[in-house]
Amino acid sequence: MDYRELVVWQKAMDLVTEVYKVTAVFPNEERFGLSSQARRAAVSIPSNIAEGHGRKATGAYLNHISIAYGSLMELETQMQIAERLNFLPAEEVSAILEKISEIARMLNGLKKSLSAKEA
Repeated sequence: MDYRELVVWQKAMDLVTEVYKVTAVFPNEERFGLSSQARRAAVSIPSNIAEGHGRKATGAYLNHISIAYGSLMELETQMQIAERLNFLPAEEVSAILEKISEIARMLNGLKKSLSAKEA
């Protein structure tokens, strides 16, 4: 299976697009701050899924899934910060956090599947 067929990778790619759109409205002084950090964290998620898949070694794949999960949690925190700073409305942040939760569940499922394969 190609990594592009993984639903978790597809959803992570959709999340990247959404994060780029919502961070575009952040204040200009945040261009190199929270906006940049959120974008990098979002990009890291599907990138690490793809890189781990490409390693062809289960241990390496698991490590990259762990990095993707960490980036997802980083993004979750950054979206909550954006809400606290009134850069984004609560409803918009809530919708993004739901997508983050779904991707987190999917990454955990992928991790369990890979761990079972490795055992």
